Amino acid sequence: MAGTNPPPPPDALLHAPTLLSTPRYHRVVRRWVIGIFAVVVVILFLPWQQFVRGNGVVTALAPADRPQAANAVVGGRIVAWHVAEGDLVRAGDLLVTLEEAKQEYLDPLTADRLSAQVEATDAAADAKARKAASLADQIDALERARTLAGEQAVASLEQARLTVAVDSAQVAVARIDSVQAGRQLAARERLHAQGLLSLVDMEAARSKAQSAFAGIVKAENALAKSRASLRKAELDVAAVAAEYDDKLAKARADRAATLAEVSEAAGSLAKLRNSEANIRLRQGLYEVRAPRDGYVVQAIRAGVGEVLKEGEAVVTIMPANPELAVALQVRPMDVPLLTPGRKVRLQFDGWPALQVAGWPSVAV
Repeated sequence: MAGTNPPPPPDALLHAPTLLSTPRYHRVVRRWVIGIFAVVVVILFLPWQQFVRGNGVVTALAPADRPQAANAVVGGRIVAWHVAEGDLVRAGDLLVTLEEAKQEYLDPLTADRLSAQVEATDAAADAKARKAASLADQIDALERARTLAGEQAVASLEQARLTVAVDSAQVAVARIDSVQAGRQLAARERLHAQGLLSLVDMEAARSKAQSAFAGIVKAENALAKSRASLRKAELDVAAVAAEYDDKLAKARADRAATLAEVSEAAGSLAKLRNSEANIRLRQGLYEVRAPRDGYVVQAIRAGVGEVLKEGEAVVTIMPANPELAVALQVRPMDVPLLTPGRKVRLQFDGWPALQVAGWPSVAV
């Protein structure tokens, strides 16, 4: 029939299965997919753990267990070493012996000389204190004497006032007597003029009148004298007060100056005692001793004759039985993954040689 294909030969039908087979590269891809899927399935059942990384250092948990330096409390020159690096020492063991290097402390008798100065200053302070006490007693005596002298002056003043009053009364009496004597004399003179009185009686009356006038003069003189005594007594009261005030002021000033000297001596004494105690304490610090039990891991200064400064480290001591800990630093985003009690895998420098992250049991 026109337009139709002829049937294939019989031998060609035998090759049909080979023509329908899957290409080779398809098989390879299929095997890879199956293998990867199998590996993923196996990985899902592996004991894998989520992990975070961090760097850290080995340290001591307590600050007292960390390495510490043995320092020289005072400066000086090294004269002897009593330990070597690696030695086990106990607290208080002698490490290094020093000798004085400062010029002001080179004299070994400095403390004894300061002790003598302390004794002399103490004796001077005691003497000044006794002087201050004596001045205090003198002030008390002056105050009592001022009171007594003031009372005596006031008593003399009162007596002078009474004397003035008495003398004033005597003047008044004398004046009255003189007036009466004058009147009697005038009356007798009239009687004598009338011939009723003898001349002798009139002369007697005149003598009496003169005596009365003389009594006035005498009384006025006594009054003037008593008034002068009164003024003197008033001045004596003021003079006694001024005299004792001056003595008391001088005694109080001397006592205040002495007390100031006592205070100054006490300050000097305290300073000298402090210097003496510091020097004696310094003389006991020329030996550097171990602050605790441990191993000498490093000699910071070496040799004999080296000069150390105050507080300078001599050796480093590692505690014998420290409680070790590890300080790790992690990223802030990994902090939520950290919980108390979670196990940590530590990798030190050089070990393990191969660390598998997330699978610590296979580390080699």
